Amino acid sequence: MIGGGFGGIAAAKALAHAPVHTTLVDRSNHYLFQPLLYQVAMAGLAPNEIATPIRSVLRQVANARVLLAEVTSVDLVKRHVVTRECTAPIDYDYLVLAPGAVNSYFGHDDWQHVAPGLKDLDDAVEIRRRVLLAFEAAEREPDPVAQRRHLTFVVIGGGATGVELAGAIAELATFVLSRDFRSIRSDATRVVLVEGGPRVLAAFDPELSQRAAESLHEMGVEVMPNARVTGIDERGVAIGDMRIEASTVLWAAGVRASPLCERLGLPVDRSGHVEVLPDCSVPGYPEVFVIGDAAKFVPKGETRPLPGVSPVAMQQGRFVARMIAYSIENRERGVFQYVDKGSMATIGRRRAVAAVGKLKLSGFIAWLAWLTVHIFYLIDFRSKVVVLFDWAWSYFTYQRGSRLITGHRLDAGAPERRPALAVDAPALPAASSSGELHLHGEVLKPSADLGRVGT
Repeated sequence: MIGGGFGGIAAAKALAHAPVHTTLVDRSNHYLFQPLLYQVAMAGLAPNEIATPIRSVLRQVANARVLLAEVTSVDLVKRHVVTRECTAPIDYDYLVLAPGAVNSYFGHDDWQHVAPGLKDLDDAVEIRRRVLLAFEAAEREPDPVAQRRHLTFVVIGGGATGVELAGAIAELATFVLSRDFRSIRSDATRVVLVEGGPRVLAAFDPELSQRAAESLHEMGVEVMPNARVTGIDERGVAIGDMRIEASTVLWAAGVRASPLCERLGLPVDRSGHVEVLPDCSVPGYPEVFVIGDAAKFVPKGETRPLPGVSPVAMQQGRFVARMIAYSIENRERGVFQYVDKGSMATIGRRRAVAAVGKLKLSGFIAWLAWLTVHIFYLIDFRSKVVVLFDWAWSYFTYQRGSRLITGHRLDAGAPERRPALAVDAPALPAASSSGELHLHGEVLKPSADLGRVGT
């Protein structure tokens, strides 16, 4: 089993009582609750409040072991997995691929340095550092033009992540930082949300999308629909002939399947997703399953694949576990059927949108529903209690308890790209025809002098 996210963990747990030995491989040692990742990026929660060690999550699953390693390749014919850290390949009878997704810059990978995306804890901590450093730089900047650039934040992508980031930045500036800084005003902060399509939250009903846009406007966020980014650098963003000067640019415009999928030799779509059969297996290899963000699963009678959201991954993980058990028992496999329990996105304090079947919610009621659902799905009891307490504290006190700038960098914006330095190689001893070693014209005695070479 490759991947310790929503799908991989769900599959491993569902196989707890099956006659199998499960090996879960992941290059991170923690299970991450990604829907709350933006809260870490915006200093609302600490990293440990939304992440739990995978070994702890699977502690009660006696037939599962966890390996911290990075998978480099999979041999589908020989049925083994190759990792960077393990000295020997890992053999398998059944393989569940749930490696997740990575940020996609649509051919502009050089933008990643100046516009980080949000996929893991490292991304969240880096975004938190850049946002907080921008306010610090504005506080000590006497030039109003430079200060304005530091107080301008551009979020590219109007999906759920982009909307949540933009709303959280506006909220951070309005309710929290305005109380602690003396030289900058909260109304001087400019947050711009750039969306290439005609509306934000395009996956939602147009009515809810409009309500979300109105909520963002009320919070002071500038929404720019039908806007195509043509360039990003350390000083801002180019949108056609227009340019926005900003020291902080965040990317939430697109994702693609893990690069591992493209190395399998299987059919993939333009975003690297593996095309799977109705039972989530891959064509020609019934013992191999691909689930979650890595899979392209088109339900029968539909034209669009299932979205890359956590409920899909969890349901597919449990389904695949049953299919493995069926195969062992020589039972006929079934067809995966996704049960859509609704969609929701938070915009800010007391603001959210939610769609559950035909029911559409927005505002405070949707926000309460969002809080309840996310608390419920946190992996362990401690996280539920801590997150609930932190949210209650932030709600009543307008404080953010995780406003820590880690690392030694104090400059706002992207870290400086330092050119590689050419370093002269140290002189090494050379052997003469007689076998003696010479360094700078001196004869070295192996027993005495070689230990000092290079010290």
